[in-house]
Amino acid sequence: MRVWERFLTDRDRAVFSASGYGTFLGLGERPAVLVIDVNYAFVGHERQPILESIKHWHTSCGEEGWDALGPIAELLAGARARNLPVFYTTGSDPRPDGLGRGLWRNSRGRERSSVPDVAGNDIVAQIAPQERDVLIRKTKPSAFFGTPLMSYLTELGVDSLIVVGTTTSGCVRASVIDAFSHNLRVAIVEEGTFDRGEASHAINLFDMNAKYADVTTLADTLAYLEKLPDDLFAGKIAPAGT
Repeated sequence: MRVWERFLTDRDRAVFSASGYGTFLGLGERPAVLVIDVNYAFVGHERQPILESIKHWHTSCGEEGWDALGPIAELLAGARARNLPVFYTTGSDPRPDGLGRGLWRNSRGRERSSVPDVAGNDIVAQIAPQERDVLIRKTKPSAFFGTPLMSYLTELGVDSLIVVGTTTSGCVRASVIDAFSHNLRVAIVEEGTFDRGEASHAINLFDMNAKYADVTTLADTLAYLEKLPDDLFAGKIAPAGT
């Protein structure tokens, strides 16, 4: 059963079935992986229930974030075996005066973590970028807004994105819609995507699957990767492990 089924009404099911939304599109021939904001600020410095974790990190998604690390690591291993480009996003470190913070609607937005020696914007060590991967810092929800991401994808000839990360309802959704708007095919790996809100996570996956992307399983995504040649991006980006 899909994660969103328990949140849908009978009317919802009837409307989306009759309207034709949710047709599977599939990925193209030159995919890249996009890992969105899987940093300590969003998962916490250690595995804790969410209400404990947010005492230290107000943006934390708690155990759901830690549960996603294993599937993300498996996806990355499969992508690197094919020498695919891997992009990560994380936040930009704030200025002391708050310039660039923007209009985020959170009463705790100016808090600093009380956890010593852990930088919130650092990617979690279990899935840390390799030297040939691309780390993009951003200040807004979308991985595309005000960043060079699309320029990199164009240079590489990427036609599809495999997306994991957080939050499903925020930065993942914003990035997926922008990718769709750039005519990129998108697959969201369900096991590698997470949110602090259960309903927000499920319904946003449902809605993106209906209109902008395919929500896929890790197993299906790995099976797709196994069929790709390992030299798609030869001469464009360094091979994995270099």
